[in-house]
Amino acid sequence: MKVSRTPAPLLISLFIAFVAAVPALAGDDWKPIDPAHLAMKAPVVEKDADAEAIFWEVRISVEDAGSEYRTTFFHYVRIKVFTERGKEKQSTIELPYLDKWRISDVVGRTIKPDGSIVELKKDQVFDRTAIKFGGRKVKVKSFAMPGVEPGAIIEYRWREARPTSYYTELQFQREVPVQSVKYYIKTLSIPNLGLKAMPFHCQPSPLYKEKDGYQSTGMVNVPAFREEPRMPPEDEVRMWMLLYYSKAEKYEPEKFWREYGKKQYDEYKSAMKVNDDVRKAAAEAVGDATTPEQKLERILFYCRTKIKNIQSDASGLTEADIKKMKENRSPSDTLKRGYGDLKNIDMLFAAMAAASGLEARPVRLGDRGSSFFDRSFPDEYFMRYSVIAVKVGSDWKFFDPSSTYTPYGMLRWGQEGIPALVTDSKEPAFVDTPLSPPERSVEKTIGKFKLSEDGTLEGDAQIELTGHLGERAKDDNDDDSPQKREETLRNIIKKRMSTAEVSNIRIENVTDPIKPFIYAFHVKVPGYATRTGKRLFVQPAFFQFGEGPLFPTTERKHAVYFEYAWLEDSVVNIEMPEGFALDNAEAPESFNANDIVKCEVKLGIGTDKKSLVYTRRLKVNGMLFPVTSYPTLKQVFDFLHKQDNHAVTLKLTAAASSN
Repeated sequence: MKVSRTPAPLLISLFIAFVAAVPALAGDDWKPIDPAHLAMKAPVVEKDADAEAIFWEVRISVEDAGSEYRTTFFHYVRIKVFTERGKEKQSTIELPYLDKWRISDVVGRTIKPDGSIVELKKDQVFDRTAIKFGGRKVKVKSFAMPGVEPGAIIEYRWREARPTSYYTELQFQREVPVQSVKYYIKTLSIPNLGLKAMPFHCQPSPLYKEKDGYQSTGMVNVPAFREEPRMPPEDEVRMWMLLYYSKAEKYEPEKFWREYGKKQYDEYKSAMKVNDDVRKAAAEAVGDATTPEQKLERILFYCRTKIKNIQSDASGLTEADIKKMKENRSPSDTLKRGYGDLKNIDMLFAAMAAASGLEARPVRLGDRGSSFFDRSFPDEYFMRYSVIAVKVGSDWKFFDPSSTYTPYGMLRWGQEGIPALVTDSKEPAFVDTPLSPPERSVEKTIGKFKLSEDGTLEGDAQIELTGHLGERAKDDNDDDSPQKREETLRNIIKKRMSTAEVSNIRIENVTDPIKPFIYAFHVKVPGYATRTGKRLFVQPAFFQFGEGPLFPTTERKHAVYFEYAWLEDSVVNIEMPEGFALDNAEAPESFNANDIVKCEVKLGIGTDKKSLVYTRRLKVNGMLFPVTSYPTLKQVFDFLHKQDNHAVTLKLTAAASSN
């Protein structure tokens, strides 16, 4: 995805403004422990909390990192532990961070109820990769706090460095309630720009002027943030505040977006320049295609296969490799060099479309995977991504050439179904991007198994993913080694079936821009079916075996958010053990919940008279459901879960029993 870069002049201004940085929290610079906090028996913010942060303090500065300037956050957290469950949760600390962030200088200690102190050792801090809620892959700095017990206080500090930009996000919630959150921020001095603050879902204290040009803001008695299955993006539900720099005068939103759309068009115009090289490449890519759709599909394929995306995880390039590369100043440069960044590839696609007689425009838009765009907020913060629109007939069609795995006719899921600003020199216009139907994102599963009389299931399975499902799987796997990819699959299977033995793994099309992502494997699951006397109880829905309910809680705080519509198509063939026959022929029920959730299920005996044949087709539509809809939605998915766990009975026949 394309994010606006921070101009070099701003970085210089930031550095000058931050020369007198806030003193770092380093060495043994721990705050004194209040005896009252050590003696505290109950939480203050939430009465049932297992642990509670006494304070969370963050000091922000900008530092010269050699080749760039980085905004550095110095965090200091102190937490009181009340219960055994609090001990379990707070014994291991995980600090997530993104690719271009750095976490360092982690120090910590535990103060036991008797006042004794146990220090965190440096060799107890580790790095790993994790899958965050929503399927996003992030890095994690992890460490185990020593000697944690109920009544103890733990405290830790760390330094977090991020690329410097116009924007700073201040988070106010943690996984535990917090008595006091405090930020200290240096006020910048940037010509014609002033610091502004926009809170979301909270009311922090107004920016207060501290000494030496600093400002502070904070909150008290902040409740814990708790993730829920299928909730909206965190920025839509979490307490946070955006600090940004903007001109002092007030902008009418419509005027702002009109001027912004014109300015963006002018900035992109030269980067879309068509010359003879571009015309030649377009003719080569288009070939004998005649319709606009055919031409665009071939141009898209050309840009994704002929040009190396240097910002892709799968590029194999290091930061040092990229720094040695020349900067592309035109589509012609991108063609000649055979590589480019996200913007280069987008601009090449637009230029080749124009060379083929089509009208192409740069588009600015947000991403509902991180936040929902609000046109009433006159700033580009929520509009930091770009795609290309091409006029086909009277409609704009949208394309994301630099997103290698996004199928033709689709955008990344977070950029579908949102307002997009089609830039223009005279009249920029907002146009809603279309939502892809369930049939574009399909999980197709096929299983052919044999069941033993002791309940062991063994056979071959295949999972094929297309659309948004396939794109996510490719994004998650493309930068992993073959061994790591196999480990990922084994973990997916064993999470549902702990006794499963997975072998003969084949993973296909991980980096292919068109073909579906495929997992194929042989699996053996001891104890899959339950044997009781002469009967076996078996769940035919193999690919849903072991899954818990989607919505396990009776109450819900946040709205329910399905990121995109999808379809599941499953065929399972289970050969029954010798001498066993179907005893209970009752099949799971099909149902249709207002076309939002529709499930069609069939169960029968195969033509060979020896196999159970189970087919399941699930279609899920809809996107955002308010909390008031939760009881009904939960009822629907609980019923689906019940049907997926439906077991049929196989009975040892009398003839077989007598042998």
